[in-house]
Amino acid sequence: MATDDKSQEDDAMADWAEALMEQKGSDTAPNIEQGGVLSGSSPHSFGSSDIPINDINRVLDIPVQLSVELGRTKVPIKHILQLGQGSVVELDALAGEPMDVLVNGYLIAQGEVVVVNDKFGIRLTDVVTPSERLRRVSKG
Repeated sequence: MATDDKSQEDDAMADWAEALMEQKGSDTAPNIEQGGVLSGSSPHSFGSSDIPINDINRVLDIPVQLSVELGRTKVPIKHILQLGQGSVVELDALAGEPMDVLVNGYLIAQGEVVVVNDKFGIRLTDVVTPSERLRRVSKG
């Protein structure tokens, strides 16, 4: 049973890897500048210590909440209480519009829905620049 789960997991990962390779082949996004705020390319030290301040490895394993937003709407509480199985809630987004990709509630990209191996995914079509992300976070 565990072997079947492992092979199914490997098949799913292979499908996603194939989709990612397809995306890389058709990518028209500009190259991201080397260096930058989190690259660790310009380490600074605390006094005589050799520990870099911008060491990206310190934050790479921190989990964040990634979500994709289809759309939004405002409705009165009385309508929420009337919702049941089969109810339809109209959203402000139009069919075919790019969906927002949020990390911890902050917009980082937009993309389109894709299906790989009967699972939904999102192909990023527009990524917010790192400087814009920092500007938005500092405003919030």
